[in-house]
Amino acid sequence: MNRNAKGLGAKLPVGFGRKPAYIAVLLAGLSTSVQAQWAVFDAANYSQNIMTAARELQQITNQIQSLQNEAVMLQNMAKNLQNLNMSSLGQITSALNQINALMNQANGIAFTVSATNTAFQQSYPGSYPASETTAQAVAEAQTRWQNSMSAYQQTMQVQAQVDQNVQADAATLTDLVNASQGAAGALEAQQATNQLLALLIKQEMQIETLMAAQYRATAVGQANQSQGQLTSQAASTRFLGSGTAYTQ
Repeated sequence: MNRNAKGLGAKLPVGFGRKPAYIAVLLAGLSTSVQAQWAVFDAANYSQNIMTAARELQQITNQIQSLQNEAVMLQNMAKNLQNLNMSSLGQITSALNQINALMNQANGIAFTVSATNTAFQQSYPGSYPASETTAQAVAEAQTRWQNSMSAYQQTMQVQAQVDQNVQADAATLTDLVNASQGAAGALEAQQATNQLLALLIKQEMQIETLMAAQYRATAVGQANQSQGQLTSQAASTRFLGSGTAYTQ
């Protein structure tokens, strides 16, 4: 080695002449750092965390769905407890009261047991005294005829009222059926059904009342016929007398 070379080498920093050793140390440090970074990321742990988070999210979703189902159930319960926003009770009772008023206007033979017995005994006695005059017999016959005519008139009035009620029932029936079909809950539907049953019962009661009036008129007419036979016999007896007037 020449002097210049020795002088130049003497001026170089310490270790500069051993450059490969520095590079080895630097590469070793980089390798250690990279290995340390790869060691921080754990794929298995990451996957487990993802699955745990997914399960927790699913649990939250299930809880939300459960709350929604409970909300729907409460809404349905509220609908089931909702009252029917209509009532036909007033129309039903009003129609029956009109028929009852007509029945209470009965003349002659009334629709009570005690009054019927009293009126029947007065108008249809089982026998007539010999002292009864023709004028009395005519007056009694006139009373029976009036009773019969009153009974037939009342029957016709009840028939007319029932017919009017049936026409009104058609509209009531339509309203109740529509309310039942459009009911939001069980209570509404049940109440509509109950009112439909009440309407049916009302119509049956009307028919029974009409039959009572019709049977009453028929019974009065038949009683008049039977009593007329007895009255004729009594009149014949009074006319003929004992027969002593024709003896000498």
